Amino acid sequence: MPDPHIETVFVQIRGKVQGVGFRMATVRRAHMIGATGWVQNLGDGSVEAMVQGTPDQVDQMLEWLGRGPPGAVVRDVTSRREYTEKRYRHFQQL
Repeated sequence: MPDPHIETVFVQIRGKVQGVGFRMATVRRAHMIGATGWVQNLGDGSVEAMVQGTPDQVDQMLEWLGRGPPGAVVRDVTSRREYTEKRYRHFQQL
């Protein structure tokens, strides 16, 4: 039975988010917070991420993804809750 206190959120981030260390910084932030999941670049210049953790961890990650690392210019963030049995063990860059 999955932990009901774990949330999974799919996030798309648009703006100047490639070529600025966004994925590496996202991995570092997730490790600091204790969130799991993944982050990857898309061909259209955006970044997408799957964030899994407690509601507090997910909120902290969403807040950070809305800013990104220095050099990033985040213009748009969309997120939607995913209902999944899958549990990520780490946060990684795909």
